[in-house]
Amino acid sequence: MFAENRLLFKTKIRRFTISERFRNIEVIFEDNHLLVVNKPANMLSQGDRTGDEDIQSLMKIWLKEKYQKPGNVFLGLVQRLDRPTGGLMVLARTSKSASRLSEQIRARSFKKEYLAIVVSRQVRTGIVSHDIFKNKEKRKAVISGTDPRTDESGDKKKAVMKVTHLETRGELSLVKIDLYTGRYHQIRAQLASMGMPVAGDRKYGTLRKGSKQLALFCHRMAFEHPTRKETLRFQIPMPKEYPWDQFATE
Repeated sequence: MFAENRLLFKTKIRRFTISERFRNIEVIFEDNHLLVVNKPANMLSQGDRTGDEDIQSLMKIWLKEKYQKPGNVFLGLVQRLDRPTGGLMVLARTSKSASRLSEQIRARSFKKEYLAIVVSRQVRTGIVSHDIFKNKEKRKAVISGTDPRTDESGDKKKAVMKVTHLETRGELSLVKIDLYTGRYHQIRAQLASMGMPVAGDRKYGTLRKGSKQLALFCHRMAFEHPTRKETLRFQIPMPKEYPWDQFATE
């Protein structure tokens, strides 16, 4: 999905430093049409009933203060990351941009690549496809057929991704995920069903000793700029903390 030539991802991009008030969220790219940010792990993508900080609201405040904008600031949520998942995330600064980026996602031309550390030495690779549904009561994704007692067959959706093994250290393996569909908790549920739960995943598999943080990270992203016929590509390095620090960085 992504070209193997890493030079394509060495685009010179300006980084903006955000004050501690915004928990040092890194803005990777900014123009009049969109923002690309590095969402911290354990931060909501958008507000919910908990009232906890979310990146959409914080970036609205940041734009309002930076440009001294009166009134409300528009910032559309194009794609979400689960709360414990960090990494690349794009937000639209205009409704037109939001619509065009959302259409790319529906057409599957918006490319996302994740890195995950799984608790397994035996990594199954290749394109994997499952029927998946959301168990609303447990707030959990379930692979259809794995638990007949809770199989909500009427709500099944196809979940497709490609798994590539990169490296194994001890009982942990680093894998790359090319995501073709964007289902609820898809990566975590599919990997767990394959016997490769993501390290630190309390909900779907294992909480390895010393690994309290979910080891799932949106690493690369590529999409067409919403107003220019230009493909934007972004890549950010893995986190530096455990268990990511057990593997070589690019």
